[in-house]
Amino acid sequence: MITKILNYRLTSMIVFVNRSIIIKSKFDLGIQMKQMNDNKQYEKTLKLFDQHKNTNIDMFSSLTITQILKACAHLGDLQRGLMIYSLISSRMKDDSYISASSIHLFMECGDVASAQSLFDKTTKKTFGIYGAMMKGFNSSTYKSLSNRIKFFFKGYIKNKMAFRAIDLFKEIKNPNEIIINLLLFACANLRTEEALNLIKKVSTTIPKSYYLNSYLITSLLDAFMKCKDVENAQLLFDKTKNKPLPMYGAMMKGYIENNLSHKAIDLFNQIKSPDEIIINLLFNACAQLGTEEALNLTKKVSKEIPKSFHLNFRILTSLFDALIKCQDCSNAEILYSKMNKSVISYGNLMNGFNYGKNPLKTLSLFNQMKLDHIEADLIIYLCVIKALSQIGDNSMCESIIEKIPKSFLLDRQIQNSLVDMWGKTGYVDRAKEIFDTILSPDEISYAAMTNSYGLNGMGIQAIEMYHRVPSQLINEITNICVLNACSHSGLVDEARSVFNNIQQKTERIYTTMIDCLSRASLFEEAQKLIDQYEQNHSPVLTMYMSLLSGARNVTNSCLSQKVYDRMKKPFPDMKDPLISAAILLANVYASSGDIDKASDIRIHLHKSGARKKIGLSWTSVNGQIFEFRAHDQSHPRSNEIYEEGEKISKELFEHGHQHDSSWITRPLNQDETVASVLCGHSERLAIAWNFVANPNTSKIQITKNLRVYRATKLIAAIRQCEIIVRDANRIHHFLPNGQCSCNDYF
Repeated sequence: MITKILNYRLTSMIVFVNRSIIIKSKFDLGIQMKQMNDNKQYEKTLKLFDQHKNTNIDMFSSLTITQILKACAHLGDLQRGLMIYSLISSRMKDDSYISASSIHLFMECGDVASAQSLFDKTTKKTFGIYGAMMKGFNSSTYKSLSNRIKFFFKGYIKNKMAFRAIDLFKEIKNPNEIIINLLLFACANLRTEEALNLIKKVSTTIPKSYYLNSYLITSLLDAFMKCKDVENAQLLFDKTKNKPLPMYGAMMKGYIENNLSHKAIDLFNQIKSPDEIIINLLFNACAQLGTEEALNLTKKVSKEIPKSFHLNFRILTSLFDALIKCQDCSNAEILYSKMNKSVISYGNLMNGFNYGKNPLKTLSLFNQMKLDHIEADLIIYLCVIKALSQIGDNSMCESIIEKIPKSFLLDRQIQNSLVDMWGKTGYVDRAKEIFDTILSPDEISYAAMTNSYGLNGMGIQAIEMYHRVPSQLINEITNICVLNACSHSGLVDEARSVFNNIQQKTERIYTTMIDCLSRASLFEEAQKLIDQYEQNHSPVLTMYMSLLSGARNVTNSCLSQKVYDRMKKPFPDMKDPLISAAILLANVYASSGDIDKASDIRIHLHKSGARKKIGLSWTSVNGQIFEFRAHDQSHPRSNEIYEEGEKISKELFEHGHQHDSSWITRPLNQDETVASVLCGHSERLAIAWNFVANPNTSKIQITKNLRVYRATKLIAAIRQCEIIVRDANRIHHFLPNGQCSCNDYF
């Protein structure tokens, strides 16, 4: 038995050694052939191959085969090359060197069809394969311009190798219009300064007759715009006399890409008969603007365009996006009902509802997807998580997140979104748990975690997280998050330190720092920052709003009036922000006891037709999300809710007269008088409904878009119930002991 085993092992070893010798000999054969080819002894290479042609070709090394094919190519021996190619075709998938050599053989022998066929079949195209094709196109054997163009589009540019196309262009002495056009296309794909310089050079050196080619001029406009040279594009467009629609389209698209959508709309108004592409671009421009004027134009054009345009999926998608971005969700939903349902269309609509601050609709669509048997993808889950972060209810988050497949939970985009969601829900520990599982946190990861701390009044932790961020990952968002955290925790010195160390201070960074100073009643320092910014920039409304909001917190009516008066001068046409500022000013006067002044402002606003932002609150009761608006009576148990509201109002009234608790820093302001505490405020209705549905509840969670503070704090103490409220700025944890997580600093 032992003898048999030894014999078997010996035989195996001999076979292995023999195979090793064969492999080595075939590799040595390849080296010999290479030496011959390098010395241009191609016939000797083929004679050497003939001596071994009876050997199984699979035993030949890759080097040997490539050298045989190279010899055939140089000798123009296509017949022998085809014979070898037929024997090795099975090795093409795994060996890019053999593929490149085969393409080179075909191109040198004039068999472009075979070369193109092999090139098209090759899934993994290396530089060598591209080089073989291009060398063939440039050789004396084959100079077909049409195939060169085809190769450009299907090769370099399609595979994001535009720089190779530009290198090839530099080798061409007398490029014609088609080659120039291809160059412009390649430069437009690169979008670099080098590409722009080449565009400028070529545009000044090409024959004047080329400027009669509208297709070429359109490509030149597109290239200028893609390289962000709007000025030269505008000059060229203005000089061109005959402007076909594609030229208008190139300009409109360029304006949109350079965030100049108002110019795209101005250009659209010059077009008499826009086609589908122009209409699509118009809707894109309106979506980018998102204004009331853009919405009106969107509606007008959508009614006037031919019915056939509504069959175009791109136009429908762009129209839908414009309606959503212009905050017309009702018409967007009607349009969606007419569109084909797919995971993409669901994602677009969900994203739209999230953008329009309508997360309940997003979750409703998510449930509808299941009924339509459409499987959710990464984009859908990102939309769902964003909707949950807007609602901010823990129980709802738990019930949906646990249904997301584990494979998606490993995706960093999902993880970042979950960090943001749990932070906005008030569960910072859960956010930190997710953050700690991220293998390589990026700038979004760090910003989300820093913001989670800041929202929940954990300024110190936010600063600690900020100092952990690698310097290369610190950007505008990260800086804003940590400054915002300092702002809501009263950490002014820390904010100053961060602010002073920021090299590029943007408008938003200045605004956040001004907000921090204003909340700390450092109005003079805040005003100096505004003055400093305005030395080199136009005035920014949000900076004044931050100053005004800070003045409101300390009930400084004199300062508030000064800020408001100063705001009106540079921003006379900005209606909505000034309405918000006027409401803030009225609240300051009311809080300071000047009821007449507050009433005068509100009467003036009413006469002007100004509309106050509608209060909106969400709360989850028994696993279901409920939405309440100010003075809402749509709930089927509305009578019970208002009765409960009156009951709590009486408790607040009695509590306010019987107790002088040290934790009540000041009495209810004019907006929070007993008569109005629960009669109309959306968050009061949400609180009342929680008590109606569950009289002994110990925890209530609410998300709302307007801030009312004092009465909620009292309710938590009176009813001995924790109330978590997320307002427009941060999250408040109102505790049964009468304390709030913000320590009355908001």
